[in-house]
Amino acid sequence: MSDTLDELSVATKLLHSTVRIECKDAQGAISSGTGFNFSFEFDDFLVPAIITNRHVFQGAIQSDFHYTMADAQGRSTGRHERFSIYDFGKAWIDHPDPDVDLALLPTQPLFEQLEKVGRRPFYINLSQGIIASPEMLSTLDAIEEITMIGYPNGLWDDVNNLPIVRRGITATSAAREYRGKKQFLIDAACFPGSSGSPVFIYNSGSFSGLHLGTRLTLIGVLFAGHMHTAVGEIKVVPIPTATLPVPVSQIPNNLGICIHASRILDFIPALTKRVAVGPRTPTKVGS
Repeated sequence: MSDTLDELSVATKLLHSTVRIECKDAQGAISSGTGFNFSFEFDDFLVPAIITNRHVFQGAIQSDFHYTMADAQGRSTGRHERFSIYDFGKAWIDHPDPDVDLALLPTQPLFEQLEKVGRRPFYINLSQGIIASPEMLSTLDAIEEITMIGYPNGLWDDVNNLPIVRRGITATSAAREYRGKKQFLIDAACFPGSSGSPVFIYNSGSFSGLHLGTRLTLIGVLFAGHMHTAVGEIKVVPIPTATLPVPVSQIPNNLGICIHASRILDFIPALTKRVAVGPRTPTKVGS
């Protein structure tokens, strides 16, 4: 790739918004999940962060993720580097509601470290403006096509540092609260590693049979799914992160549960306090 980020298509930009997260626990077991770059807007500055599910890194002692690097002109070098996080208690911020499976990692300390040594990452931050507003949700039909971007089963293009794109539909209306919670269902293939995947309404060219142009909005974050058990029960479980094979006694039925994207904005009060204190995010570049 030789384009700058500004020269990329909308679809290609979305591919550069996600981050593959690989975690290791005290026993050395490896699991993976999905995060995405997001920028919080304050009065006169922006605060970048990675957002994912809390369960993606719970129990881990180390978390690794990759960023593609850019040259001095802002063009991709085609190379990516690994960054490691060790001090989870100081690094991650949990969602203020313990029942909401979201967490974020402020990334400004990492980017400042890179800037000091003359390096810059090649990535896209999703902005607050992309979150579906109540007005936007009210325009959605009961059934809409959705696009989910992430790393199912830990799969990725490890040469180009790019994620996997899945398509599906809303299985319940994204404008309503599924079973009284700020959640909705999607009918899509939701496999281990997809936890934390952003879910978009993305239409390019035409949509709803009448409209021309591009429609893009972030409607949710995948966090759980329904599983059939060997005895025929249907249970709701967090989307697994382990890279080990899933036993055949638990079979996904391709119904994923998504947190409404508006819950991302609930981080703002806690993030405001964190920014005022200004802690560093412990990271290490490379292997």
